[in-house]
Amino acid sequence: MDTVRAPGTKNSSRIPNVLSIAGSDPSGGAGVQADIKSISANGGYAMAVLTALTAQNTQGVSAVHTPPVAFLRQQLDAVAEDVAIDAVKIGMLGSADVARAVAEWLDDVRVPVVVLDPVMVATSGARLLDDDAVRAVVDLARRASLVTPNVPELAVLVGAEPATSWSDALEQGSVLAALLDTRVLVKGGHLPGERCPDALILPPGRPADAVAFDGVRITTANTHGTGCSLSSAIATRYAVTSDWPAAVREAKFWLEGALRAADHLEVGAGSGPVHHFHSAFHAAGTGSHERFTDLAWRRSTATRRHILDLPFVRALTDGSLSTADFAHYLQQDALYLREYCGVLARTAAMAPTDDEQLFWLSAATSCLRTEAELHRTWLDAAGLRFGEGEAGPATRAYCDHLTATAVRGSYAELVAAVLPCFWLYAAVGDWIQEQVRSPLEGSDTRHPYADWIATYADADFAAATERAKQISDEAHRRGSAAEREAMLAAFLRSAAYERDFFDAPRVQRLPAATREPADLREDAVLT
Repeated sequence: MDTVRAPGTKNSSRIPNVLSIAGSDPSGGAGVQADIKSISANGGYAMAVLTALTAQNTQGVSAVHTPPVAFLRQQLDAVAEDVAIDAVKIGMLGSADVARAVAEWLDDVRVPVVVLDPVMVATSGARLLDDDAVRAVVDLARRASLVTPNVPELAVLVGAEPATSWSDALEQGSVLAALLDTRVLVKGGHLPGERCPDALILPPGRPADAVAFDGVRITTANTHGTGCSLSSAIATRYAVTSDWPAAVREAKFWLEGALRAADHLEVGAGSGPVHHFHSAFHAAGTGSHERFTDLAWRRSTATRRHILDLPFVRALTDGSLSTADFAHYLQQDALYLREYCGVLARTAAMAPTDDEQLFWLSAATSCLRTEAELHRTWLDAAGLRFGEGEAGPATRAYCDHLTATAVRGSYAELVAAVLPCFWLYAAVGDWIQEQVRSPLEGSDTRHPYADWIATYADADFAAATERAKQISDEAHRRGSAAEREAMLAAFLRSAAYERDFFDAPRVQRLPAATREPADLREDAVLT
C-alpha cells in the first residue's frame, strides 16, 4: 500500500490526513467522535475506523459490541488503499485480538506517526482489559511514536501501583519508555495539586532529556474524553509541525481552552464533554477559523526553505563559516537587538492583559541581559565591541519595519511582526542542532561554533516562543478582518527580513537601495 506517506515528504501546505482507530461514543464526548472533533479543531482532516460500538452517555457505558476482527481489517485496508495517511491515533481496542490486528496492519502499511492512548482503566478505576489484552497492547505500543497513558494506565503498563506523586509518575514513565523504546507522555491530570504538569520522556540513548510542560488545572466537571482529545490533538499537531515538544505544547494549550469553555455546553446529566471547537465559536463571524500560527507557518513555507538553504546557514551548520563572517553577523545582530528590545517594551505597553504585559517585558529584559551578554562574549573574543559599527541594510530595514509597525498602534499587528524573531529563529536553530548533533557525537573534532549552536536549545527561549505563538493566536481570534489581514502581512514581511538577516554577509553588505526583500511580491511569499 503506497498511499502512506513517509515523514518529511508531505506537502507542508496540505492539511494532514489523520486516522482515529478507536471505539465509538454515541453521546459524542469521547472515542472516535471526540477524535474527529479534536483532529478537525487542530488543523487536520479526520478519518475514523471503529474497533467497538458502545452504548454510553455522560453517565457511563451500558453495553459494548465488538465487530469481527476481519471487518476491522477491512476498514483499515479500505482507508489505506485510497488515502495518504499522515498520522494515526489509536484509542480503545477492547481485546487482544483487536490489538494484534491493528499491530499487523501497522506492520503492513508503515504509518509514519502513531500516537497510542492506551484505554485500559475506567474513570471508576475498573480494569477494562484482561491480562492477555494488556500484553497485546504493550506489544502494539512498541510500534507507536508516542504513548499517552494516564496515571492508572501507566501503572498497569509497568506492573506497579498507581503513582501518588509527580516524581513517582516520572519514574514510571521512564521505566515504560525504556520498556517500549519509544516516547511516553506522562500526564499529571490524575494527581492532586493546583498545577497540571505533563512530561515528554524519551527512552535511554535518545539525544534529548525529558521535556516538562507546566499547566493549569481547570475547575470543571465536564472532562469526558480529555484523554482521547489530547492524544488526537497531539497526533494532528505533530503532523503539522513535525516537532514533538511543539505538538504537545500546542495540543495542551488547545485542551486547556476546551476545558475552560466546557461549561458553556449543556450535554447530559453526568460528566459532560470538553468544548472542542471553542476557538471557532469564539471567532464566529470573523470570517476565519484557521489558527493564525497554522496560516502563518503555511504561508511562510518558501521563505523558511530558503533560509535553510542559505550559504551562511549551511556554512554555520558544517563549521566552514569564516570567523570574519560570523563576527559580522553577530555585530549586526547586536545592533538589531538594541532596537528590538525597545519594540518589545512597546509591545508590553500595548498588551491588553497583565499576563501578556509581563511576558513581553520579560522578553525585553532577557534580550537586554542574556542575549546582549552572549553577544559581548563572542564579540570580545573577536576583538570587536558590542553595539559598535553601522547597521547594514537588512538590519536597518528590519528595525525600521518593526518600529513602523509599533507606531501604527495595532497590538495584534505588532505581535505578529515580532513573532518571527522568536519562531523562525527557534526553528532554524532546531534544524541546525539536528544536523550538527550526529556528526559531533563520537567525533574528536570540536565544531567551531558548537557553543553558539548549543544556545538554540535553551528551554526558556523555547517556552517563550510557544507563549508568543499562543498570544498571536489569541490576538488573531479577537481581531477584526482588517487586523487579521494586517497580522499576516506583518508576519510575512518580518519572515522575509529574518531570511535576509541570515543571508549574511551578502545582504548585509548590499547598497541601501536594495533594502526591500525581493520576495515580498504576492506571488512569491504565498508559494
